[in-house]
Amino acid sequence: MRLPSDKVSIEHLVVIKRTSYVLFIGTALTLIVFYFLFTAIAENQAFGWPIARSYIFNGSILRGLRQTLTLTATIMIASIIIGAIIAVMRLSSSKILNIFSSAYIWFFRGTPALLQLIFWFNLSILIRELSLSLPFFGTIFAIKTNDFMTPFFSAVIALSLHEAGYMAEIIRAGIKSVPSGQAEAARSLGMHPFLVLKRIIMPQAMRFIVPPTGNETISLLKMTSLVTFIAVDDLLYAAQSIYARTFETIPLLIVVAFWYLSVVTLLSIVQYFIEIHYGRSEFRAQSTVSMILNRLQIPKLKTAHK
Repeated sequence: MRLPSDKVSIEHLVVIKRTSYVLFIGTALTLIVFYFLFTAIAENQAFGWPIARSYIFNGSILRGLRQTLTLTATIMIASIIIGAIIAVMRLSSSKILNIFSSAYIWFFRGTPALLQLIFWFNLSILIRELSLSLPFFGTIFAIKTNDFMTPFFSAVIALSLHEAGYMAEIIRAGIKSVPSGQAEAARSLGMHPFLVLKRIIMPQAMRFIVPPTGNETISLLKMTSLVTFIAVDDLLYAAQSIYARTFETIPLLIVVAFWYLSVVTLLSIVQYFIEIHYGRSEFRAQSTVSMILNRLQIPKLKTAHK
């Protein structure tokens, strides 16, 4: 029914949602399946829930967790630095730098992380000693490879180089997302290329770099469990050391899963706020457009009914 023009108001428009019985039945079945699954897991004594609770704050487990977090932070910082250098080389006009960076990404992304980890751990088979000799001075220093290629250091080098291959492509894609005209305009004003990258390109590229970088950080956190193969005392290695003596395998694995899930949840929250920080200009633009449309909406409706 058409209302008189003087009584037209947006408050009179009521949206009635269509009832979806398929959605209701699907939701009910999902809740039922979830209830039976949760009950079966919670009541199964083989999981050893009391034993798992007793190991959550165990000293060895907490030391392993600290080692895992240290590995993740160290490797991620190193991979971001190396990846940024490789990304800039990939975008360079120099063919030599471009070929080198492309080959780096091709190799370190194309080989498994575990393979690289084992290779660096056994580097002393290829290179037994590192030394520096200068004419007229002789040997400045010499050190055996086994003395510094500890399991921890091998893990940092291997996973940093591996992760840098992915970070290079993420950073390159973020830089390419910024319109080239902005960089050209900045250079026409006499800005140094490094200053253009720092002041113009990177602040805008961060909106596209942060989300995949957060995903890579979470993936790296879980990938650090590979270091158990070279006897690095991380979270999983600490749990393995305990259940090798007590044979309480499942409860210890539950403890490991609990700490991984806890750290991943915390990282996801941090990533969310970082994304809001770097995307605040877009949110302001969206809110401004919404405000303008809301102001223009009622007059348009009235004009249409008239």
